[in-house]
Amino acid sequence: MSVFVTFWPVWPSTLPVLEYYGVFQVKQSKKPCYLVRPIWPTKVSGRYLAHQQGLPKLPVPPLKQTFEHYLTVLEPIVSEQELLHTRKLVAEFVSPGGVGERLQKGLEQRARKMENWLADWWLHTAYLDYRMPVVVHSSPGVVLPRMDFNDGQGQMRFAAKLIAGVLDFKTMIDNETLPVEYLGGSPLCMNQYYQILSSCRIPGLKKDSVVNYARSKRAPTFITVVHNYQFFVLDVYNSDGTPLTADQLYMQLEKMWNSSLQTNKEPVGILTSQHRNTWAKAYSNLLKDKTNKESVHAIQKSIFTVCLDAPMPRVSDEMYRSRAALQMLHGGGSRRNSGNRWFDKTLQFIIGEDGSCGLIYEHAPAEGPPIVSLVDHVVEYMRKTDMVRSPMVPLSMPRKLRFNITPEIKADIEKAKQNMNIMVQDLDMKVLVFPHFGKNIPKSHKMSPDAFIQVALQLAYFRMYRRCCSTYESASLRMFRLGRTDTIRSASIDSLDFARAMDDSAKLNTEKVALMEKAVKAHRTYTDMAIRGQAIDRHLLGLRLQAHDDLISIPKVFMDTSYAVAMHYNLSTSQVPAKTDCVMCFGPVVPDGYGVCYNPMEDHINFSVSAFNSCAETNATELAHGLEGALLDMKVLLEQTPKARL
Repeated sequence: MSVFVTFWPVWPSTLPVLEYYGVFQVKQSKKPCYLVRPIWPTKVSGRYLAHQQGLPKLPVPPLKQTFEHYLTVLEPIVSEQELLHTRKLVAEFVSPGGVGERLQKGLEQRARKMENWLADWWLHTAYLDYRMPVVVHSSPGVVLPRMDFNDGQGQMRFAAKLIAGVLDFKTMIDNETLPVEYLGGSPLCMNQYYQILSSCRIPGLKKDSVVNYARSKRAPTFITVVHNYQFFVLDVYNSDGTPLTADQLYMQLEKMWNSSLQTNKEPVGILTSQHRNTWAKAYSNLLKDKTNKESVHAIQKSIFTVCLDAPMPRVSDEMYRSRAALQMLHGGGSRRNSGNRWFDKTLQFIIGEDGSCGLIYEHAPAEGPPIVSLVDHVVEYMRKTDMVRSPMVPLSMPRKLRFNITPEIKADIEKAKQNMNIMVQDLDMKVLVFPHFGKNIPKSHKMSPDAFIQVALQLAYFRMYRRCCSTYESASLRMFRLGRTDTIRSASIDSLDFARAMDDSAKLNTEKVALMEKAVKAHRTYTDMAIRGQAIDRHLLGLRLQAHDDLISIPKVFMDTSYAVAMHYNLSTSQVPAKTDCVMCFGPVVPDGYGVCYNPMEDHINFSVSAFNSCAETNATELAHGLEGALLDMKVLLEQTPKARL
């Protein structure tokens, strides 16, 4: 069989010299590069495996280096007395022949034996062992620009084109022709791209698991669609293996729409929003019935899920994106669209009848960048592709998934509704489109846009609370085989010094700029350390888990107050840049914290800020406005101070 490939040359003159991708600084080659896209679906056999095997293993950082950095990151967030006590514990831990050296040797031995010493531990510790609901507490959402339709017909047309776009992306995954991403000339791990389709989380009584059917002998050829709480199986490939056209998909969606007009069905999907132990018990009960078991397994095996939602409550244009973010994260409650989901499904695309659209994804298989790359591809595909009338080919009616609701299952659903409504009431969300400038301004001052935004966030938090806090920013470890993330510690003594000086009238502008530049540089230094596998957080986790595996008592350094403070992230943040004018959103990770995500565009920045209403000390809108003020003040300071350069 012949392979036909189209090449589009992309010359460096059309691209920026430096393009920031997450926390990556990706340098463009001087040679022309080509975007390769297969037209005929022929697999490049073994390409993925060969690429993965060529990646380096994740290193285990030196023990003393990690604890030197650990003491440094504690300086701005704990008292001098606490820090003094921690220094003694650290000295004891890293002493020659001590517990630290023993655990370090165990980690290094694990690293030699395993493909990635951290990957399995992290998957279980961060996700599968986590017992809180995935809704709000774990799964991120993505808000896309509002679409120009306001009825079911427009909703289904959009959904049809979106499905076609995802299938187009899936072709590259299936054929292993997905372009490999690079960082500074080094290839990045592409494994996460191969985990996001045909996968699902499975609840367990003590820990969850993830299943992936993409590489099975009989890989799924269908998606699931849910409308009015009713699930359907939609075959998306013809008998010859070609995907259905957008026009054919539209006709199939219309059949499902007409078959699911009744809204008095039990919202079985809302069970997936429960505390994981509660859901595991309900799951076991649900699967006792053969029909229910077959329906659940169909959802789990499907390539992805499309949620055709009822309209959101009408809000002002100013409030729309914030409300849409909540729609993506939890669906608005049991009387809205929260039952129109299967929250365990890795990928759920959400399309409202009112033009709201986006997605929610279960976090265990992947981080944000692969999801956003998929979104960018789909949006571009939809922009370039018109819906063309297809030849009339008879297509079978999509299969409705049936559920037999016993009184016990009904009681589980009612409990899930109540708990969901509590979560809905508790989550405060503010989406801010910062219109004054984007990544263009920091770059014009030779500053990393990500570092500039993180320093502004530290300033905004300090102005609200007169202190700084433990701050998490996600850093990708994809330079390494099966790499996931480590933590960029954005709160530093340098960011604290700048925050204190910014509103001090006794300080000269030149002093303030120098402190700003120092804080930005410190953040960039830590970022570079993190993406090279030399940050502290995953190493500390590894040492603690190694102690558990060695059946020794938890070392005192991990029972310390300072360690608890360091791991209590009042600010959980992530930069997820996209070509599409969208924003990712997620909930706080601690009861008195914030979740902050941002997408820096060229001339504006999209922010989402979340908090819990149950905490009197936090306010998402106040922090968002404070962040806006901090960014503007930093820009003005740079403009008013000549020769401000890093």
